[in-house]
Amino acid sequence: MVLPEDVELDVGSLGRICLEAGGYCYVGSAMNGLDQRVRRHLSHEKNIRWHIDYITSLAINMEAYSSECPRAVPECKIAEAAALLGFQPTVRGFGSSDCRCYSHLLSVPDGGKMLLVASLGMNALEL
Repeated sequence: MVLPEDVELDVGSLGRICLEAGGYCYVGSAMNGLDQRVRRHLSHEKNIRWHIDYITSLAINMEAYSSECPRAVPECKIAEAAALLGFQPTVRGFGSSDCRCYSHLLSVPDGGKMLLVASLGMNALEL
């Protein structure tokens, strides 16, 4: 997803955050109802429920990729792999309040998206 301009947002318990314009990657899980969860996240108009809702309400060029059974990669492992490929974790606790990860929202380096997708064997979701 791309933020077309710098933003300052109040994001629930995280408080005020600032994000620079550019590409971002959010990693999350949807154990049941993957298609419905992703459709919701890709929608601009929704009730704000999760941290990512604040960002996806403003983002453009959103895409979704999945890691599904039997080779499913847990969200924390995806965040870890992304960081090793040069993605930068952004806001402490963003989408990761239930784990030990610094953040599940990462800025994307040039060429990083396809490198991550290919290295983890992920597939684009066609909704």
